[in-house]
Formats: sequence, C-alpha cells, structure tokens
Amino acid sequence: MALRPLRSATISIGAGEHGRSSSVKKYQSMRDFSDTPEPSGREKRRRGKQPTFVIQKHQASHLHYDFRLEMEGVLKSWAVPKGPSYDPTVKRLAMMTEDHPYEYGSFEGVIPEGNYGAGNVIIWDNGTWEFIEPGDDPVKALKQGKLTFRMYGKKMFGEWALVRIKGRSPKGNEWLLLKHRDEFANEKVDVTAVAPRSVVSNRTVEEVDRGRVWQSNRKSSGRVPTLAARLAKEDRGARRTSPAKRGARATSPANAKKTSAPAKRPAKGRPARPRAAPAPSRSSRAGARTSARPTPRRRPR
Repeated sequence: MALRPLRSATISIGAGEHGRSSSVKKYQSMRDFSDTPEPSGREKRRRGKQPTFVIQKHQASHLHYDFRLEMEGVLKSWAVPKGPSYDPTVKRLAMMTEDHPYEYGSFEGVIPEGNYGAGNVIIWDNGTWEFIEPGDDPVKALKQGKLTFRMYGKKMFGEWALVRIKGRSPKGNEWLLLKHRDEFANEKVDVTAVAPRSVVSNRTVEEVDRGRVWQSNRKSSGRVPTLAARLAKEDRGARRTSPAKRGARATSPANAKKTSAPAKRPAKGRPARPRAAPAPSRSSRAGARTSARPTPRRRPR
C-alpha cells in the first residue's frame, strides 16, 4: 500500500504562538506548577518536523490511556479507559479532554497527591502520525467529528480513526477510537497486555516511584518527600521524645529541686509550732492490731 504524502505538518504546526498559548489556558488553570512536575507549556516546538503522538498510561483514580495527537501546536487529547485495540471489531470509548502543551509528550513520572490527575504516568508509546482523511485539513476534520490517520510508533502502526459520537453528550466530548482493517490489524493480540511497559524507561506504571524516577522537562519542586526523608524525620522526632530521656529528665537532681516544695520558715518573733502527728489510717490501725499480742483471760475468783 503506497503511503500518502504527509499533509498535516504545516497545518498543525502553523497555528502561531498566540493560538497555541490560548489553547492550553484550560490546562494551565487546572494545575499548580509549583507543586506538580508537569510542563507548564512554555517550550516552543521546532518547525519542520512531522507531527508527533504520545500515548501515556496513567494510573490516576482509574487506570486509563491518554491518547494525544499533535495539532495546532498542542497535543489534542483523549482519555481511553481500556486503551487501544488492534481488533477492527472493537470500538474503544475515548473522552476528549483539555489540550496539553507540546512538551507534555516527554513527561513521565509521578503527579503528586492533591494535584489534578494525581498518580503515576509512563510513556506507553510515542512516534509520528500522518493525516489521511477526510479532506486536506486535519483541524477541520477534527471539528467535523472524524479523523483518519496513520501511526508510526513502537507499538501503534497502520491506520486508525477517531469518530465523535453524536447526541450522547451535550459537551460533544465522547469519541470512539478504532482500528482500520489493514496489514497490522489483529483480532487475537491484546497490545496493552503483551506490551505494558514504558518505551522510555522500560518500567511498568506500578514501578514508577517518587524516589526513583522523575522524567520530565521540568524538575520536581521537592515538596513531595522521599521515603528516606520521611523515615529520617520520624527517627529525629523519636529521639527527641524517647521515654528514656523523659524519665532521665524527670529524675535528674535539677528537676528534683524544682519539683520539691520548699520548707516554710516560721514568722519572726514566734516559736515554730510543732506539727501534729497525722492520725493513723485504717490500714495502719489494722496492721497494729494484727501485730499486738492477744490479752490473756482472767480466771474467775
């Protein structure tokens, strides 16, 4: 099958910096970049390259695959709960989400708790893509609700399509991701099961850890402590408040002087009155009776 010439490179990239920045405003408003290692969208794309795609496996509140196609200087994005399928009879739900900046395509790491989309992220696949139909403009085709394209990745090959589902959602963000029947179609292989690892780090999404990996265009802010730092902090706290030290402080001579009540001095000109002996308690009286000898009986006269 002869490949059609790449027609989307000049269209998808030539939107201009103003259009690109306005397109990622929603993305930026949903994140605190002082706390998340995700890119903020300041990097400019180099011209002359073929448009890229990235599929990121994302373990957030629910595991899903973020399917992203570069277009208009950003990454048009869909969340695919079950991931792509090479079976042409299987149509996978794809929920369109906010546009992501171009440099997000190289992000792999951990989004800290408390941030939007908190969880582990790996780059499941990446590569370039080529627009096929309808028409000659992929942006127009996307707005009309159907996009057919060819993928050149490490796991994703051949022709695929994104088709918007009409009438199901008032937002119009429900799409279907499906595989066309070509030489790469396969009904027996589940690509998400046989190839679960990252194409960048060779880690699974469960293996990505805060203390082990931060692969991104931006460094971590350092607000998320590593396990070693947390254990060291707990150890310092335990040493400061250990029971042995608390007992030693309580029985030290300095503390004994502070806690013992000072003896009262008698008033001037008056002799000190002796303190009355305390009345014997019941327990002391009982002990005295048991220790005394029994009284001998008197004989009758």
